[in-house]
Amino acid sequence: MERADSEDRLGTWRENPIWKLYSVYGGGSRRYALLGTVATVLGRIFGLVPAFVIGLAVDAVFLRQRPFGLPLIPSAWLPTTPTGQLYVSIAVLLVATFAGAVTSWFEDWGWSVFAQRIQRDLRVDAYDSLQRLDVAYFTRRRTGDLMSVLNNDVNALETFLEDGLSATLWIIATVLGIGLILVSLNPGLAAVTLLPIPFLAAFTLLFTRIIEPRYLDVREEIGDLNSRLENNVSGIEVIKTQGAEDYETERVTEASEGYLEANLAAVRVQITYFPGLNLISGIGFAITFLVGGLWVLGGPPLGLSGTLTPGAFVTFVIYAQQFVWPILRFGDVVDDYERAKTAASRVNSLMTSDPEVRDEADAEPLSITAGSVTYDDVSFAYDDREVLTDVDFAVDGGSTVGIVGPTGAGKSTLLKLLPRLYDPEEGAIRIDGQDVRDVTVESLRSSVGYVSQDPFLFYGTVRENIRYGTFDADDEAVERAAKRAQADEFIRNLRNGYDTLVGERGVKLSGGQRQRLVIARTMLKDPDILVLDEATSAVDTETEALIQQSLGTFTEDRTTFVIAHRLSTVRNADRVLVFDDGRLVEDGTHESLLEDDGLYANLWRVQAGDIAHLPRAFLERARRRQAIVDEEWSDDIE
Repeated sequence: MERADSEDRLGTWRENPIWKLYSVYGGGSRRYALLGTVATVLGRIFGLVPAFVIGLAVDAVFLRQRPFGLPLIPSAWLPTTPTGQLYVSIAVLLVATFAGAVTSWFEDWGWSVFAQRIQRDLRVDAYDSLQRLDVAYFTRRRTGDLMSVLNNDVNALETFLEDGLSATLWIIATVLGIGLILVSLNPGLAAVTLLPIPFLAAFTLLFTRIIEPRYLDVREEIGDLNSRLENNVSGIEVIKTQGAEDYETERVTEASEGYLEANLAAVRVQITYFPGLNLISGIGFAITFLVGGLWVLGGPPLGLSGTLTPGAFVTFVIYAQQFVWPILRFGDVVDDYERAKTAASRVNSLMTSDPEVRDEADAEPLSITAGSVTYDDVSFAYDDREVLTDVDFAVDGGSTVGIVGPTGAGKSTLLKLLPRLYDPEEGAIRIDGQDVRDVTVESLRSSVGYVSQDPFLFYGTVRENIRYGTFDADDEAVERAAKRAQADEFIRNLRNGYDTLVGERGVKLSGGQRQRLVIARTMLKDPDILVLDEATSAVDTETEALIQQSLGTFTEDRTTFVIAHRLSTVRNADRVLVFDDGRLVEDGTHESLLEDDGLYANLWRVQAGDIAHLPRAFLERARRRQAIVDEEWSDDIE
C-alpha cells in the first residue's frame, strides 16, 4: 500500500467525500470497483427481464394480441406454438434468475473487497497522520474522540463504499432500465409512472439539509461516550478502591443520555423521511394503476393517445411496483451518504491537521560530538499559562545535571523541550551548537533517551517492551540491558521469563517493575543524551540504590539530566539547577547550594525532616504555590 501524499489529502472532503476517497485511495482497488459496477448493472438487467417476459407472455401466448419476440434473439430461433413459446418464456425466466444470482455474488465480492481495502488504507493513513502530530494535539483532545474517528468514522465511510455505491448504481440502472422499457411500451403511461420523481428529489433535498447537523451531533456525542468508557476502563483500579462504581455508572448514564438524545433527534427526521418517500411513491403507483386500468378498459384517458395491451399494462404494474424499491433504497443511500459526509469531515480534520513540531525543509541529521546542551533565553507557555521564563544555561557534554524545584516549577516541561515534544515560544535549545529545530526530529529523538515518571508498557511480552524502539536488537542485548537496569532477576522469576505478557499498559507488573523495564528500554537504545524524569520514583529505596549504581556506570560518557523530588538522587550530580515558578533561580553543586542557604537548602531540610528550621516565608510561599498549582490543574481539567 502506498501512503497518500499530504497534498492529496487536502481539500474539503465534506463537499464530496466519496470522490475524495475514490481518487486518493482507490488506485490499487479500482479493478474491484469495476467488477462491482459491471456486476451491478448486469444484475439489474437480469432483474428486469421477468416483468418484460411476463407481459410478453400475456399478450403473445395467452391473448395472441402481438407476435412473440425477444430482444437479441432471431425470430427463426423461436417456436411458433403457444406451448413452445410458454416453455421458452419459462426458460428465459430461469436463466435470468440464475444469471442474476451469479452477478449478485460478483457484485458483493467486488464492492466488499474495494471498500475493505480502502478502509484499511484510510485507517492506516489516518493513524499515521495522527501519530505524527505533536504532543500538544493530544493534550487538547480526548482519547475517546480520537478512537471514534479511527474506528467509527472510518467504518462509516467503508459502509457507504461497500453498500452505498453499489446501491447508487443499482438505483440508476433500475430507473434507467425501467424508464427505457416503459417508454418503448407506452410513452404516455411512462410519463405518468415517472411523475413522482421531481417530488421525491425535492423531498430528499429537504431531508439532507435537516439531517446533516443532527448526524454531526451524533458523532460528537459518541466521541464523548467513548472517552468516558475508555477513561473508566483505564482507571478501573481507582474506581474499585474508591468505591466509585455507582458514581461512574451515573456519569456513563449521563454520557449515554446525551448520545441517546442526539440519536433520537436524528431518528425523528429519519423516520419521517422514509414514510414520506413511501407515501409519494405509493401515490404515484396508484395513479399509474388508475390511468392504465382506465386505458385498458375504455381507451386512453386524460387526452393520452395510443394503445395499451393487457400484457403491457401488467408489465407497467410490475415495473411501477418495482420502481418503489429504488426510490425507498435511495432514501437509505442518502441517509448513509449524510453519515459518510459527517464522518469524512472528522477524518479530514484529523488528516489535514499540521503538526506544530516538524522538520524544516532544510533540516539535517543531528551530529553529536561532545553532547553539550545550551538553553538560550527559553520561554514556554501552555496556551496562556507561562511555564518557563527566560531560562538560560549551558551544560558541558558528558556531565550529569540534576533538575530540582517545587511542584509546578516547570522541570518536566524544561526537558520535554529537548527532544522537541514541544517547541519553545521564545529562545533556542542547542546541542553541540545545533539548534534542535534545524535538525531532523528523527535524528534528534534517536539521540535523546527519555525516561518518564509515568512508565508506559505496550501490550506484549517483556522482551518486546524492552526492545521497543530498538527493534533490531538481539536477545542477548535485551537481556544485557535488563541486567543493567536491575530487572533481569525479577524477569526470570516471572512465569514465562522474558516471554511473559505484561498485560494492558503493563498492568500485571508493579510500578517499580514497569519503571525498570522502561529504564532497560532506554539503556538498550544507548542514547548520547539521557533524560531521567523521576525515573526511580516508583521503586523502593533498596532497588533505587542498585539502579543508581547501574546508572552511574551508564551515564559516565553521556550528558544526563535527572529530574528528582528526592534530592538524594541528585546529590552526586556534577551540577544542580534549581527552578521556581518557571525560572532558573539557583545553579551549583549540592554542597555549594546548601552553603547558599536558598531554595535548595530549604527543600533539603524538608526531605531531611528538619521542618522546624524552615523559614516562615518559605512555608507561606509553599502554600500560595500549591494553591496556584491546584487552580491551574482545575483550569486544565475544565
